[in-house]
Amino acid sequence: QVQLVESGGGLVQTGGSLRLSCAASGSTFRAYLMGWFRQAPGKERELVASINWSWGVTYYADSVKGRFIISRDNAKNTVSLQMNSLKPEDTAVYYCAARSTAATLWDYWGQGTQVTVSS
Repeated sequence: QVQLVESGGGLVQTGGSLRLSCAASGSTFRAYLMGWFRQAPGKERELVASINWSWGVTYYADSVKGRFIISRDNAKNTVSLQMNSLKPEDTAVYYCAARSTAATLWDYWGQGTQVTVSS
């Protein structure tokens, strides 16, 4: 059973940085795509960044490109999201997610971690 546990959320001022981590267990994850989503109040959940576990190929939403960096640590089975130059509009609950590269739906989700950016 795949389990994803996020950590690292919190309150930060505009322009600050936070690092989110996702501890993954229950699979080898070599054939998985790992992603970070976020959902702000009253808005739909959106994909912020993703990374192919085997090849390290990354994707970023335009809204975070150049500010956020997604990475994975194969030895520790963790995926991280380094968030820099944070803006109030980055405030949301951030979720770690995983899916097989052969699938189209994101099958596994963490419980979410709150990120609040104050102006």
